[in-house]
Amino acid sequence: MVKLALLARLEAKPGKEQEVADFIKSALPLAEQEPATVGWYALQLGPSTFGVFDTFETEEGREAHLGGEIARALMAKAPELLALPPIIEKVDLLAVK
Repeated sequence: MVKLALLARLEAKPGKEQEVADFIKSALPLAEQEPATVGWYALQLGPSTFGVFDTFETEEGREAHLGGEIARALMAKAPELLALPPIIEKVDLLAVK
């Protein structure tokens, strides 16, 4: 049962909005290779605000994702693309359909 999630908020530097959008969309194949990542969503919350929402069944799966290729790529590109460090929050899901 899916009961855990991560919510990452990303604020693009001025003029880097399209690059951030392209970067997070390009992570989909990596997410598809993670068996413990049940759901993975790339979001645009505003003109320069983006996010990623991931769901997991276990804490081990969530931790594996946090230590995986997507997280490493994000942290490597953050200084170039983001106005602020990524905000990554662990989320407990209360109800899921």
